[in-house]
Order: sequence, then structure tokens, then C-alpha cells
Amino acid sequence: MHQAIYSGQEWESWGLAARPVIPEGMPVLIDDDLLFEDAGVPRHTVAVNRWLRELPANGAPAPKTWRYYAQILREWMAFLTERGVPLFAERRPLKAALSAYAVHRSCGPLEARFEATTWNQHMSVLSGFYRWAAAEGYAVAEPFTYKQAQASYGDVAQVQQVNQARRRTPKSHVTIKYLESDFAELFLKALAGLAPDGTEDVSYRGRELERNAAVGRLALSTGLRRQEFTHLLAVEIPVLPRKRSPLPAPFPVPAGVTKGRKFRTTWIDYDALAEVHRYLRLTRPLAADGSPWQPPRSWGEPLVVTRADARGGRVNGVRVSWDALRPAERRRLVAPDGGSMLLAVRPDGGPFTAWPTVFARTSERIRERFEPRFPHVHPHRLRHTFSIRTLEQLVSGYYAQAARMVKDTDADAALKLYLSKADPLMVLRDLLGHSSVLTTESYLRRLDMTRIYRDAYEQSGHELGLGDEQTAADREADSEFDDESEDF
Repeated sequence: MHQAIYSGQEWESWGLAARPVIPEGMPVLIDDDLLFEDAGVPRHTVAVNRWLRELPANGAPAPKTWRYYAQILREWMAFLTERGVPLFAERRPLKAALSAYAVHRSCGPLEARFEATTWNQHMSVLSGFYRWAAAEGYAVAEPFTYKQAQASYGDVAQVQQVNQARRRTPKSHVTIKYLESDFAELFLKALAGLAPDGTEDVSYRGRELERNAAVGRLALSTGLRRQEFTHLLAVEIPVLPRKRSPLPAPFPVPAGVTKGRKFRTTWIDYDALAEVHRYLRLTRPLAADGSPWQPPRSWGEPLVVTRADARGGRVNGVRVSWDALRPAERRRLVAPDGGSMLLAVRPDGGPFTAWPTVFARTSERIRERFEPRFPHVHPHRLRHTFSIRTLEQLVSGYYAQAARMVKDTDADAALKLYLSKADPLMVLRDLLGHSSVLTTESYLRRLDMTRIYRDAYEQSGHELGLGDEQTAADREADSEFDDESEDF
């Protein structure tokens, strides 16, 4: 089976009366004989391709998601074909094939094995496909069995169906996915070419250290996803406040780069924003100003900006809002003074997007030279770190105390009220851009939310005069439950 990517270029030469209503970049699955039907009867690939085409209207607007889903269906269909099971077979052969597939992905050849998290993602996609196929009349059965579970937060409760095909994943305390404060500081120093004590690391001859340090600190301070901070434009960086404040500064995240294209406002601390502005003022112009860089022809025509402000600019002579531009379009923007419009640029003025490589190499250098326990840092680990650190500060009352320290006449009055009155999880939900506080709670449980609330409880106990005896007893009781869980 082949997977092609649809392109509507030169569609006029296809002999059609109108342009096909297929999204640009949509994957298309094709059987090896390049046929879509047998004696006038559509093959299963027709149904699969229809499901893929409807993904943008069903909450999946990103081409990367379409390709990932298509690959999952392609691998599942190939497995079924090898074993003579149709994609829309009866329930019994489908369940038998799913059992064999689970064994193949967990104990089969090394190149075919999945981690539990990857397997669960595949099961989620296949489950969504079969439900759609059943509703549309393609499938008579699906291979999955479900049970009901209830998720609740406060007075809000939701009944959810849980796919029994999902595999158990390690508990959150086993797979910590964020950096503790000392490791986070060590990582930021390494990005800047500094040793753990803050002095220059003379044995390291890295390049673009100011850029890497500024963007790394921005990602850690805002909780932006990789796509979001990678494709920020230099003109979208908020103005630096006139005076330093213990309160964070609002940081608008343009809808064009967010997951689900939902505009939101997160925040950034003063020092992180000041470092970004130093990069914009001192280092970035050396690479971008006067640069002859142009996007490669494979990216499409250059989008030349003649006038730009924080909200939009004239692009190829037409006024455009930055919010409307997707990542691929932002990479093609050419600034009025030359070079890319993206915040981070290469020495030639072109857009820099290889942040996973920068973070991975920095992590490896820290492990080899300073701290062998240091984990691999990918961009999303910085988002996790932001989430945990922000929740700690919200629960401990740090921001509420900071708000009280700022004068009532300060321009951040609304932010002060918000931080003083809102529930910590509600605040974090807004910062992360989650649609529901249930999503935020579930997300945090995978990190280490219980530890944060435990620490806050113990701290309040000390402040109220409760001794270490009580907290020690609580810890001992917790350890009893830990021992119990290990028996299963």
C-alpha cells in the first residue's frame, strides 16, 4: 500500500470543471495496483481516504496530524491484509486480529515494537476511525471493548468510555517529565555557554549562544509548545515593561501557531522577556539586517513584508494579520530590512527551527561534563517544567503575595485580581490553552501534581504551628500505601 500527499497545483490540466475539495497536503492511501474499486465496488481505501479528508472538520486541522493518522491506518491495514482479515470484517476475526497485532507490537521484531504510550495513541486513532465507519455504514463491527469510567473536578463530572485495548503506562512518579529548579537553571546556563557556577565554559565553543539562551528561557517561562515558540515573529514579542515587577507580563500567543488555532494569553517573567529583548536589540540584527536570504523554491513563493507592526503587516502588498498565518507561511516571510521575520534566525538571516537538536545536544553535553543524571530535554519538557513550577507558585500563594506587593495604581490591576481570586488549576488551564480544567488536571496527574499539594499542605502546617511529627506520620502512612501498590 502506498501513501501519497495530495497537491492541487495545475488542477486545471486535469479536465475537471472545478477544483477538487481536498485539503492541500492531505495524505491519500492507494493499493499497490493503484485501483480504488473492483467491478464498480469501492475498496476499503475509499472509506479510509474519506475519513482522512473529514479530519479538518472534526477537530484535526494540522497536516502533520493527518499524515500521522494515515500512517496508523496504513500499518493496521497492511497487518490485516497479511493475515487475510478485511478492514471491515465481523467482530470475532477483528478481535482476533487485534490480539495478534498487540503481540506483534509488544513482542514482535524490534523495529515493530511500540512503547505503551505509542500503542495507546494508535488505539485511540483506530477507535475513532471504527466509530466513524460504523456511523457511516462502512463497518458492521469494531475490534474494541469499552468500559465506563467517571472523571470529576469539583462539581463537574463526566462519564467516559475507556478502551480496554489500551496498555498500562508507568505511574507518574516513575516517569517524571519535568526539570527540577536546579536542573532547569543548569540547562539555561548550558544554553548560554556557561558552566554550572555561572562562569564562562571556556572549553565549549558553541555558536548563537545568546539566541539559544533567550529562546530557551522564553519557552521555559511561557509554557509554549515547540510549534508556538519556534514560529513566533520578532514583532510579536511584547514590549518590555518600564520597570521590573514580581508579576509576570502578559504574553499573547497568536492563533496561527497554536494547537487548534485558539488564541490565548500566557505570561512571561520580566527577566526572561528582558533577555529576549537583548537578543532582539544586539545579536539578531547582526544576522538579519541586510540579509539576502530568500525561502527555498520548494517552500513556495517568498512572502515579502514591507510594513510590519505587532498585529500585522503588508505582505506582497496586501495587509495581513499575523494571527492568520500558519507556521509554513511564517517561515516564508521576508522582513523589510532583510532576513526572516521569525524571532530566531540563523547566521545567514534565515529562520532557525531546529530546537530539538539544540536542546538534545545541550543535554548530552551536561551529562558528559557536569551531571550524569541529567535527562534528555526535548521542547515539550520545558512546557511540563513551566506547568509544574507555575502550579507550585500558584498553590503556595507566591503570585497572590506578589500581587499584594504591587501598588493598587499599577496597570496590572486586573491581573492582580485574577491571581488573587482564581483557582490555581483554572489559571493554569488558561495559560496552557486547555479547553477544560479536566484536561489540565489529567495532564498534571501525569507529572506530579500530588507532590505539589502535599508540599503546600506541609508548609501551611509549619506556619500554623504543627510540628514535624504530624507530617512524618503522614509520610509514613503514604509509604504504607506505596508498599501495598508494589504487591500487585
